[in-house]
Amino acid sequence: MKDFILRNLPVKLLSLGLAVVFWLLIGGEQEIATSIAVPVQYRNLPKDLETTSDLSEKVHLDIRGPSGKLSPASIEAVVLQFDLAGVSQPGDRTLAVRAENASLPSGVVLDRAVPSQIRLRFEQRMTKDVPVRVRIGKQPPSGFEVVAQRTVPERIRIVGPESRVADETSVETDAVDLSGVTETSELRVPVYVGDSQVRIDGRGEVALTVQIKRKE
Repeated sequence: MKDFILRNLPVKLLSLGLAVVFWLLIGGEQEIATSIAVPVQYRNLPKDLETTSDLSEKVHLDIRGPSGKLSPASIEAVVLQFDLAGVSQPGDRTLAVRAENASLPSGVVLDRAVPSQIRLRFEQRMTKDVPVRVRIGKQPPSGFEVVAQRTVPERIRIVGPESRVADETSVETDAVDLSGVTETSELRVPVYVGDSQVRIDGRGEVALTVQIKRKE
């Protein structure tokens, strides 16, 4: 029996040592839990629909797994992805946050998501041409006045969810400073639409011509 134990002892000790090291690296790794905020990505947004909901940019995930899989380097690339290819009609769409939506490292488990659901409301996309309203911030110097003004173009096309575009009646320029202007001038001026969910189709600026004369 003694001879059997001592036979090839160095090889047996080496094998035992390797087994212990392997267990420490794999089987003996401590499980930990943490909470992370991950970005949300939406794929295949419908071309003819607009969302009136505020798109969630971050979701908090409570996750657990081997400590080596939850290092900052391992989880910094985690994102949530939702495929909206199946959305083709206006209405509400509720998206449940599940583990399969998260690009978690192998062996990491999702315990909880906050929020656990994301609800999006979709409306038909609408376009409309609205007039440009000129906003004068500072008037011309004393003794001068604006006798005419004109923008090119005179109307701007806006785009967005149907219900939001329908409520918009105009866009306005940034406040124009004429405090140093004493003659007819042309200015490039940005234009602004009040609803954050409605956007301007194009460059978002106009050429403003103001005709200024001395008061009689």
